[in-house]
Amino acid sequence: MRIFDPHIHMTSRTTDDYTRMAAAGVLAVVEPAFWLGQPRTGPGSFTDYFDSLLGWEPYRAAQFGVVHHATVALNPKEAGDPRCRPVLDLLPRYLDKDRVVAVGEIGYDSMTPDEDDAFERQLALAIEHELPALVHTPHRDKAAGTRRSLEVVAASGLAPERVTIDHLNEVTVGPVKDSGCWTGFSIYPETKMSPPRMVEILRRYGLERVLVNSAADWGVSDPLLTLATAEAMLAAGFTADDVDRVFWRNPVEFYAQSGRLDLTAVAGAAEPTFAGSSIRRGGS
Repeated sequence: MRIFDPHIHMTSRTTDDYTRMAAAGVLAVVEPAFWLGQPRTGPGSFTDYFDSLLGWEPYRAAQFGVVHHATVALNPKEAGDPRCRPVLDLLPRYLDKDRVVAVGEIGYDSMTPDEDDAFERQLALAIEHELPALVHTPHRDKAAGTRRSLEVVAASGLAPERVTIDHLNEVTVGPVKDSGCWTGFSIYPETKMSPPRMVEILRRYGLERVLVNSAADWGVSDPLLTLATAEAMLAAGFTADDVDRVFWRNPVEFYAQSGRLDLTAVAGAAEPTFAGSSIRRGGS
């Protein structure tokens, strides 16, 4: 079994986690830029953080045979902090980097006017830099936040197939599915989805344009809940090919739209393609 975790915060994880993940078949990850748990005090904090996401963390992951890419953004939690707003002007520098495969996490925390503005500006940057977008739905008022996110995405002009609306649940999946955007689900103890609930959603809504992630971070979380969900799928009667589609081919398809996804270092993995072409940047 091969697993590509499309949303995991490895900066907050240990080398033991990388060892366990590699042994379990987690061969590739995407790490979205996110809130670090306390307020950052200025743009320089983000510069150091983004540099680490694109330099140190891919190097650290490679020591364990895991391929690491990232998404970059001003996250919703800090989008309203005037100390952090200048980060929006720094983003173009990073959105041109080879290992950046989307703009994200963007979206809502409290659905304030400042968050509206940051969300809209970063969707425009995704269009300008020809990147997909990873959208965070709020933990509070999730249904309203999801509806508002879909409205803003539709108004932006970014094609829905280039957008993942993440952290969904049984209440919010339907409207996102109907919109044509990708549906994202975080398998996270207590506060988000569980493997059994995820299996039921896959039964009802199918396997197309769905991304399943662990979202593991500094909270009570588990970077192997992707594996647990894959095993739950098999136990429920899904095939090995179904599992490979959800946990490998789907994230490859979504992030390959960046033109920057490079999985050639994955040992034993079949050459991934997108629209019949190699996803290696500059390849044919």
